[in-house]
Amino acid sequence: MHPLTPESLKELAQLATAPCLSLYQPTHRSHPDNRQDPIRFRKNVETLGASLRLVHPDADVQALLAPFHQLADNEDFWNHTLDGLAVLGCAGVFRVFVLPRTLPELVLAADSFHTKPLRRFLQSVDRFQVLCLSRDKASLFEGNRHGLAEVDLAAPVPRTSSEALGDQLTEPHQTVSSRGGIGQGSSPLVHSSGGKKDEVDLDADRYFRALDRAIFEHCSKPGGLPLLLAALPEHHHRFQQASHNTFLLPEGLEINPEALDIHALSQSAWDVVQPQYLARQQAWGEDFSTARGKGLGSDDLNEVAKAAAEGRVASLLIEDERQIAGRLDAGTGRVESAELMDPTVDDVLDDIGELVERMGGEVRVIGSARMPTTTGLAATFRH
Repeated sequence: MHPLTPESLKELAQLATAPCLSLYQPTHRSHPDNRQDPIRFRKNVETLGASLRLVHPDADVQALLAPFHQLADNEDFWNHTLDGLAVLGCAGVFRVFVLPRTLPELVLAADSFHTKPLRRFLQSVDRFQVLCLSRDKASLFEGNRHGLAEVDLAAPVPRTSSEALGDQLTEPHQTVSSRGGIGQGSSPLVHSSGGKKDEVDLDADRYFRALDRAIFEHCSKPGGLPLLLAALPEHHHRFQQASHNTFLLPEGLEINPEALDIHALSQSAWDVVQPQYLARQQAWGEDFSTARGKGLGSDDLNEVAKAAAEGRVASLLIEDERQIAGRLDAGTGRVESAELMDPTVDDVLDDIGELVERMGGEVRVIGSARMPTTTGLAATFRH
């Protein structure tokens, strides 16, 4: 299995050599439902083989499918799947991604990898992080509407206040005065300007500042995901005051995160994030409509493909489950219709999305209900 990151998708695009095999299918987490998963996988591999043999010798087909067959026979793997599986392979390359999200079944042999489902999973539109915080310890979770998983924090991120502060404790400020004169026989009185609570609060503030810096540097900035804070009200206030993390949402969960199991935490977090998720998608549609009104937007496949090849597409919306079979000439943007069973043919929407990203544009994959067009794509041009 391989971690799914934006960098891993870029690496796949660089390593791809035709023919590229892409296999997606839903899977199950537990027995007895997961018993059917390897059976379905083998049938999908057979479909890949049938497509490849249309234009490739049998020996080459067997070599390409060998790692797929090995995975099908790996009983331990099939006992540890989640909700979705993506397997991509070509000569010298084999990547397996296990995802906590159901994926539509798709089997495709083409000149490039089909990565649209993976890009949708990665994009920040419906992904977020949850920082579960108490006065002296923290944990981080990442996920989307379908669930959360705990993040293995990098070493520089302090999980506890002792990791951040070491053995140093904040001493209460003290002053000394005397009562009853000076000299032998007089007893100095020690006045503390701070008590035990002041000391604990100071340590909490120091820990929160150190944690905030580390979370921003090692988690928020690399991933670019919204960060939701789950903590008791008093810790919410202190952390929000200490934080300089631009990804931290003003709204959060004012709860004791340790009182919730992972499923309850996931649902509560999504209830907070969902309104922003929907508002963001609506704003994208409105931005496209405004741009099209100024002559800087289009939902015409051929026009968008040509603009993508010229590097003029600033942002592109793609319908997640729509497929348009064809070949895309990345140099000219010319689109040629064809059948998906042909192992030189891919989903043109996926290919245009990859081309836009290579040219520095932004690609967002969204559901059909939120698309501002009915053609499967909507592009906003730079000029």
